[in-house]
Amino acid sequence: MDEPAWQNADSAANFHMVLPMDTSMAKVKTVVRMTYDQNNLYIIVINYKLLRGPYMVESMKRDWAFQKNDNFIFFIDPFDARTDGFTFGANAAGGQWDGTLYAGGSADLNWDQKWYSAVKNYPDKWVFEASIPFKSIRYKKGIKEWGINFSRNDLKTTEKSSWAPVPRQFPTAALAFTGTLVWDEDPPTSSSNISIIPYALAGVSKDYQTGNSASFKREFGGDAKISLTPSLNLDLTVHPDFSQVDVDQQVVNLDRYELFFPEKRQFFLESGDLFYNFGYSDIRPFFSRRIGLNQPIDFGARLTGQLNKNWRIGAMDIQTGNSTDNNIEAANYGVITLQRRVLDRSNIGLMFINKDITGSLPGVNAANNSTIGAEFNLASRNNVWTGKAMALKSFTADKNGHDWVLADHIQYFSRHWQLYLQEEYVGKNYTAAVGYVPRVGYVKISPLLLRNFFPKKGPILSHGIQFTSNYFFNENFKRTDNESALSYIITLRNRSTLTVSGINDYVALQQKFDPTNTHRDSLAIGSQHRYNSLDILLVSKPQSVFTYQVEALTGGYYDNGHRLTLSGTIGYRIQPYVNIALNGNYTDLRLPQPYGDTRFTLVGPKVDVTFTNNLYFTTYVQYNDQQKNLNVNTRFQWRYAPASDIFIVYSENSMPSPYTPKTRQLVIKWTYWWNI
Repeated sequence: MDEPAWQNADSAANFHMVLPMDTSMAKVKTVVRMTYDQNNLYIIVINYKLLRGPYMVESMKRDWAFQKNDNFIFFIDPFDARTDGFTFGANAAGGQWDGTLYAGGSADLNWDQKWYSAVKNYPDKWVFEASIPFKSIRYKKGIKEWGINFSRNDLKTTEKSSWAPVPRQFPTAALAFTGTLVWDEDPPTSSSNISIIPYALAGVSKDYQTGNSASFKREFGGDAKISLTPSLNLDLTVHPDFSQVDVDQQVVNLDRYELFFPEKRQFFLESGDLFYNFGYSDIRPFFSRRIGLNQPIDFGARLTGQLNKNWRIGAMDIQTGNSTDNNIEAANYGVITLQRRVLDRSNIGLMFINKDITGSLPGVNAANNSTIGAEFNLASRNNVWTGKAMALKSFTADKNGHDWVLADHIQYFSRHWQLYLQEEYVGKNYTAAVGYVPRVGYVKISPLLLRNFFPKKGPILSHGIQFTSNYFFNENFKRTDNESALSYIITLRNRSTLTVSGINDYVALQQKFDPTNTHRDSLAIGSQHRYNSLDILLVSKPQSVFTYQVEALTGGYYDNGHRLTLSGTIGYRIQPYVNIALNGNYTDLRLPQPYGDTRFTLVGPKVDVTFTNNLYFTTYVQYNDQQKNLNVNTRFQWRYAPASDIFIVYSENSMPSPYTPKTRQLVIKWTYWWNI
């Protein structure tokens, strides 16, 4: 702060309180200064302390949970469109946070970029300083006003604050409420912005179930990021490898439909919202995890970014190879999406997705498939009104008619009220070969009503009653199933929460279903089932080094049965080096014969050790009684340079009782981010 550049820089202070109340100035003082040169945007932040005691952080690992850390983060919207942007920050231990912003303020923290930061702690404050290369963000030459906001979370005072005021019902990332960063001249642009990210990998694996000897592999490949303009980026990949990606968290599956797991592979994440935010959570015309998880990716290219303030583009072409082990033929995947800003913060989007089978395997006859779609996304200036209207059509050989999707929703979200209504129609022949649409042939109506109350005094921060319902009909508008829940939600000023819900279920099965997923027998098509349940969810305050989230669900189940599910997460941290978590799920099903009594247990202890801001060790063990599998995943990561890593990953799957190994794999991987 004694350097002339900081002394001459303007400061931002006088933060506004967001929580527990949004009607006053922040009690915890924060001062921000920013400056820049030809290559970097610089920021320094003084985070003053109001109460004595140690800082509260999970660890020094990047992309921590916002609500569990003393932290400072900031949000920038280089196009001042108030719909998408970037976020950077750190917790009080120096753990970095970076991500992209989409849909008006949702953050995708899987995005990883090259930037620099440091944190230093003092008895009365902690100081965060960062350097953001202009090459790491996307912006348009000539736009001299950017949207910006700063956010501070102080757990000891339970105060969340922001520089530009944000209503308490919204996250501080909400881009509808940003202030303005005014440049004294056009932001600098680089004559060359090319990054080459090669990798080298060596590994050994053995499949004990086939009885084959251990196999060794040596692989080389990499990515390239080429900025065609400061706002338009081209990603290229050749023979990519994703062995260092976090393992999926297993769940007990009692659902009739496929489960969803998020994308974590870096190649698919740049401006990823253009692709994965098209549609709804259960109607995704494009789902990148359909590509390359069970077959090799030979090469691919992605073009993403802003053409100007009003137009965004995303295009992708990926070629995969044959997978004889999984009986999947080689295919070419092409996607293009356009987004046009309209009104103040709304947009119109178009998307085309195509899958062409380019390989052949004996006995495999996969069909080509295409989908075309359009949607309108509504977002009012003050973010109170949001909505969507969407239409999709698929094209698949031998499937004609009933291949449309029509869906829409509208939401009103004020301080005291949330009103929501969603409608969906998915034709029985709609096929999204590269999407995630677990259910077809239905009409759905989903209302939500929430009323919140905010006491002025006492330990309760807010409490409210919520009604939700999902009504499903077949294409002839005959009701097939519905789930309705009436809940009461209490949030204390220390941020702990209690939710109590009464749930009513009705199902008229449209296909055979085994309610235990053990393949014993199946309930008949057309059979009707009604039952009620009680659910209690308790989440502890995030300030404690010992935290927990526990949930109990008890009540009826299919065919006059009974279900008891106990689930939760218990955590303990030794700040800022060790974070220990234990995830668990116990399900007890009691059904008449031929199903009988069934019990499932899932236990997942996870240990994160952060030796420094750049040296991590993680061990995740998952015992899944339903799948009769014990999974061990151990990962060592050394970030020896910004966005450059050495990984050592060991994974194992085995039968738990008696212990019998199924597969084992050890991989060593090197990556380097090289800016040209």
